[in-house]
Parts: sequence; C-alpha cells; structure tokens
Amino acid sequence: MSEPSLTVDLEAGTVHPRPAYQRVLLKLSGEFFGNGRVGVDPDVIAQVAREIAGPVKQGVQVAIVVGGGNFFRGAELSQRGMERSRADYMGMLGTVMNALALQDFLEQQDVDTRVQTAITMGQVAEPYIPRRAIRHMEKGRVVIFGAGAGMPYFSTDTVAAQRALEVRADAVLMAKNGVDGVYTGDPRKDPGATKIETISYAEALQKNLRVVDTTAFSLCMDNRLPMIVFGMEGQGVARALRGERIGTQVIAD
Repeated sequence: MSEPSLTVDLEAGTVHPRPAYQRVLLKLSGEFFGNGRVGVDPDVIAQVAREIAGPVKQGVQVAIVVGGGNFFRGAELSQRGMERSRADYMGMLGTVMNALALQDFLEQQDVDTRVQTAITMGQVAEPYIPRRAIRHMEKGRVVIFGAGAGMPYFSTDTVAAQRALEVRADAVLMAKNGVDGVYTGDPRKDPGATKIETISYAEALQKNLRVVDTTAFSLCMDNRLPMIVFGMEGQGVARALRGERIGTQVIAD
C-alpha cells in the first residue's frame, strides 16, 4: 500500500487522499444492516452506500461480503435445537436479503452493482464466479457476495478471507460496530485496554485476541493477506476504502 496523494471532489467541494488500494474486500456484519434489530434499517444502509460510492467513483475496485445475523444466526439457532446445517442455510438466505438491499441503495448512488451468490438463485443474482467478479470490478462495478460459502459450518468472516484471496484483493477490510480496532482486551469491559495500531497474525493468535474467527485468520496469515480492522463510526468505511490509516492493521509478520 503506497502513501496516498490528494484528489479533489469538485461536486462535493472536498479534498480526499487518493485511494491507496486498487482492489479490496469489505466485510459488513448482518447486525450492522439491522442496526441491532431484526430486519434492515434503510437509513443505515443508505449511509454506508454513500460511503462506498465515493471511493468507487475514485477508482477503488470493491467487493463486499455481507453477514446475515440481523435475520438468522445458524450457530445460535442450532443451540436452540435446530439441526445445524439447516440453520446455517437459513442464515445464508439472510445474507442474500442484505446483499439485495445494499445493491438497491448503491444503485441509488449511481454505482453499478452485481450480486453473486454461492447458492444458485438466478432470478435475483448471478452465481459466484471469481473471474466474472474480477471482470465486474475492473469495469467499476461493486460486487456483493451473498449466501456465504454455500456450505454450512463456515462463517462469513471465513468467506470474506476466501473471497478476498480468490479475487486477488490487496486487503480485507473488517468493519466493526462499537469498536475502532483491535485492543489488548475488551474495551467495553476493561477500562485499561489499549488500542493496537499494528500487530502480526502470529502475535494476535498468541495473545488470543479475538479479532475474527480463527479459520479466517489462518487463511489470511498463510497467504500473507493484510487485514484492516476498523470502526464504522466517523465515515470509517469510506476512509478504510481509500486506504487511510485507521483501525488496526494485521499483517503476516
């Protein structure tokens, strides 16, 4: 990632750093889409769509993996007695609903968008084809990946890492609600916890810092894919997409 220079948005009358990334994978949680409730919050989705639109129009190639926790969480449903595979498939369908909602609000911002799903549903989305996704991004389209990995027992964190590797993203950006990076402890419980600016995957694992699930962590570590963990407050998504130094950078070594 190179140091960004400046670009001027004449329409908005603002100056932003020139995007430092060519292609990134952004992970958005399902809880974000519902603003902490069941369903989707149109105001929240509209805001993040505006934040994504700016960097895209500046030339950043963006792919997005969305969670579905605002509708269903397979692991939690299974704890209540539902068969785990069936519960996970329900969760995958929830991610597709979020993907379609985000697509609509992005297109309201004049951003051409494609939804690709790991479970075939041709009436609403394309099938997941990595080379087609790359081609879409090269043409300036945002690609939203829904339906997780199409298989049970895989979290959307893991899917984000896998999709980032397969579309050859420069980094995977993990957006968080209520926390602006990786801390030495849980800042909501430990007032002495301090934010970490940069940490290696190995050190984070050694210290048992729960950034994302361990499978996603291992994929990124083994393939030397940088991860940025950041908070969504204060235009966090737009800043992360432009490559501004926010949150915590997790690196291979």
